[in-house]
Amino acid sequence: MDPTLLLKGLVMGFSIAAPVGPIGVLCIRRTLGDGILHGVVSGLGTASADAIYGCVAAFGVTAVSDFLLGSQFWLRLVGGLFLLYLGCATFRSVPAHEAARAGKVRSGGLAGAYASAFFLTLTNPMTIVSFAAVFAGLGLGSAPGSRASAALLVFGVFTGSMLWWLFLSGLVHLLRSKVDHSRFVWVNRFSGLVIAAFGVASIASVAGLPPL
Repeated sequence: MDPTLLLKGLVMGFSIAAPVGPIGVLCIRRTLGDGILHGVVSGLGTASADAIYGCVAAFGVTAVSDFLLGSQFWLRLVGGLFLLYLGCATFRSVPAHEAARAGKVRSGGLAGAYASAFFLTLTNPMTIVSFAAVFAGLGLGSAPGSRASAALLVFGVFTGSMLWWLFLSGLVHLLRSKVDHSRFVWVNRFSGLVIAAFGVASIASVAGLPPL
């Protein structure tokens, strides 16, 4: 087993997570408004979903992979509608600056943060294509005895992804003191518009996809 696979997985997971998309905007907004723990837990939900897709690609679960790719129409549509809902809810939300600054955690907030990030990541089945391409390029998932190597790479992907979310949440947390209550209003509005825009783009992308 190649000992460098863990490092390759770390770099891959960090790189896949780093581009700022709807989950990144959610993580930033939740860290600012609800505290660093909400941002980290949102990242954990995304990293968990990435690990699941990585496992499907690495271990060659063809039936699951084919089903996910064949269900892109509904996954993108549902994911887009959920993003629209989150965008509208974020735009209209009242800043909880004082509660966050006091370190309070709202009941059920962490579970919701994890579940929403996990669900939104799962509704992007094209992620599995990226993993499959990388794993195939590294010769994993098909040759006998490659299971342990694939598992090590998937673990590296998960860890690398979490390192990015910890970095992003920590950085945003350090800047929270510079954002007062009035600015939180604009943070919510801007975040809501961006998240909703991602939702519109996801819904628009199903135009050429046939439903199952």
